[in-house]
Amino acid sequence: MIRLNVRNYKNRFRSAKIQLWIGLILGFALLTSSQISVDPKKAAPRKPNILFIFTDDQRYNTIRALGDPVVITPTLDSLVRAGTTFTHAYNMGAWHGAVCVASRAMLVTGLPVWKAQQAEKNFSALVNADGFWSQQLKKAGYETYMTGKWHVNTDVKRLFDHVTHERPGMPNQNPAGYNRPLSAQDTTWQPWDEEYGGFWKGGKHWSEVLADDAVGYLKEASQKDAPFFMYLAFNAPHDPRQSPRKYVDLYPLDQIRLPVSYQDEYPYKDAMGCGKDLRDEQLAPFPRTPYAVKKNIQEYYASISHLDAQIGKILRALAQTGKLDNTYIFFTADHGLAVGHHGLLGKQSQFDHSVRAPLVVVGPTIPKGEKREQQVYLQDIMATTYDLVSIPKPAHVYFNSLLPLIKNKKAMGAYPEIYGSYMDRQRMVRTDRYKLIVYPKAPKILLFDLRKDPNEMQDLAGQAAYKTVLQDLKNRLIRQQHQLGDTLNLAPVLKSI
Repeated sequence: MIRLNVRNYKNRFRSAKIQLWIGLILGFALLTSSQISVDPKKAAPRKPNILFIFTDDQRYNTIRALGDPVVITPTLDSLVRAGTTFTHAYNMGAWHGAVCVASRAMLVTGLPVWKAQQAEKNFSALVNADGFWSQQLKKAGYETYMTGKWHVNTDVKRLFDHVTHERPGMPNQNPAGYNRPLSAQDTTWQPWDEEYGGFWKGGKHWSEVLADDAVGYLKEASQKDAPFFMYLAFNAPHDPRQSPRKYVDLYPLDQIRLPVSYQDEYPYKDAMGCGKDLRDEQLAPFPRTPYAVKKNIQEYYASISHLDAQIGKILRALAQTGKLDNTYIFFTADHGLAVGHHGLLGKQSQFDHSVRAPLVVVGPTIPKGEKREQQVYLQDIMATTYDLVSIPKPAHVYFNSLLPLIKNKKAMGAYPEIYGSYMDRQRMVRTDRYKLIVYPKAPKILLFDLRKDPNEMQDLAGQAAYKTVLQDLKNRLIRQQHQLGDTLNLAPVLKSI
């Protein structure tokens, strides 16, 4: 977390470096206040365009309007004001350390986690059945476009009409980027140093390349009558957390505070599969140090601010096409990231900082500046687009449309509980109040009251007063396992409940 007093904050915005943000705030504020105000008669006859913006490793509260009061995200703040935000959107899990693989496979197929794992072995059957998200929209008359991170085990060029700069799972990480920084004098690796490649490979930061790609396609789309579906998948803010120096300078290190749940070392890290052998956890030294965690937070936020500026370019280009009034914008990330919470760096845990992502919907029929607290999965976006354009949801799609919740803030959510998983090392189930986490290899059970303890720091599993709650969550977890085809035997660890 970052704490800045009002005077310091104003001084930072007086600097020449911050003038670009003032322009962006004003420019996009005008965009959202005037051009997202839709004339229904003008928009109704045409199929709506769909713009999907996907980031990598972005935690749910790393938008100023949704969490941290000083993180600089004027574009994303404007999206929050212009649309409806789902505050509790989750990724269902992963079958190996690259959590983004499972998240993306579920998103583009609609399959739940363990069925997606099975389908990944041979996606050709689903491709041949036109079962992917882009294929369904193409059949409905959409021109489809993709640029950025794919990371799904099938040929993206078979699924989209246009593909530009398909990127791998992550930019190359230089050895100098691991186990750092060891001290304040350890300045070998710097986010703005282009010699280490990573996001700088090719001469221009990949987030800027993606923005240029999107702007280019939007110019073409402005001349066409067909509705478009754009799948824009940033690699940022995934490590290596690189950005131009002016963005790093937005976050003075002496103003950064450690997370409330900071620990030098998480006691169950090895049993849960997040020990020294996991790549993500190797980025900072073991045990964690306050300085190393603060540097990682600084670089993480800088990457997000740089990313936010690129999204601003895309949205301004969309406004210039004249198609904004008939476009639905979806923004989310594939999952969150710990960056020092609970002594962890990566996304391979069942804590909310790792499984929970931002999710914002903007469009002609979407309420402005509203929030929905019902628990959903981020992969519900696919079914939502089908609902918007009257595509019958294919039988294999597990996830549900968000439109009923958008239309009625008091509607009951589609999921009585949220399920989470990581390999054979972790299982989770949560209601709107309680969360149960299971580490079968420890063996260990954790219980949190999320209303009283949103940072998930007070384990209540051993308290007799919560026996009924534990039994209820155990039953919910077993039910989810049966429904989702999860064959992991939890009986040995759950027998104590």
